[in-house]
Amino acid sequence: MLARAEQPVATMLEVFDGDITFVDTSNEYPDSELRIGEALRARGGLPEGFVLATKVDPDPVSGDFSGDRVRASAEESLTRLGLDRLPLLYFHDPERIGFEEGMAPGGAVEALVALREEGVVDHVGVAGGPVGLLRRYVATGAFEAVITHNRYTLVDRSAEPLLAEAAERGIAVVNGAPYGGGMLVKGPDAHPDYGYRPAGEETRNRVRAMRRICEEHGVPLAAAALQFSLREPRIASTIVGITAPGRVAQTLELAGWPIPDEMWDQLEPLAAPREDWLN
Repeated sequence: MLARAEQPVATMLEVFDGDITFVDTSNEYPDSELRIGEALRARGGLPEGFVLATKVDPDPVSGDFSGDRVRASAEESLTRLGLDRLPLLYFHDPERIGFEEGMAPGGAVEALVALREEGVVDHVGVAGGPVGLLRRYVATGAFEAVITHNRYTLVDRSAEPLLAEAAERGIAVVNGAPYGGGMLVKGPDAHPDYGYRPAGEETRNRVRAMRRICEEHGVPLAAAALQFSLREPRIASTIVGITAPGRVAQTLELAGWPIPDEMWDQLEPLAAPREDWLN
């Protein structure tokens, strides 16, 4: 049995040696970056063709999210990861500051783009919650990728206009939290929250119905939730949390679980109506 401190490194080594070619972390998850860095050193660097993404975050004490802070955040991540260049770097949760502040001269976006121009970063993206705000950033033309979370799932389709706009602009969409924070794995009775907040009874009832349909077909609810994202051609990659080595194989099993077309047809009408989406 691995000690708790050894599990993240072992997990990453299993990822690097398997079929997964993309890992996402963030500056505000310093332990995650450190453990990924340990795994990279143990393996001798990133596997060929592997994409490692991290994110710039505000100062954890002052909340500063200026251009200077973006540079400092990127430098901290490079140090923890043991890299001299980042394949993909995101502006993380821009809702923490206003759009005007983020786009201002000397602001976060200007600094992020400068890091790309200087060769510190290969590609830049924006990662956040509110779809309307993400669409404003996508429309600037500054970004090559966008992360949306909890907003394109079996239940919630808030990100549909973002996916459409990003596809039109040639911007990669990365879909985070296809399990809605846990409800679409454990079910609404064991996990009544959706998107990190309490879900309404109508949403919980819809997921209960989805779970029954999945059980009738011998399909785990989690497999349907994961594959809903994987089968969408406008989504370049899907982010799920993996905390222990065995979870890598479990996730790949869910990704490959046979699901009949008939089941998708039965699930689709159960998606929540627009007024119940996170937006």
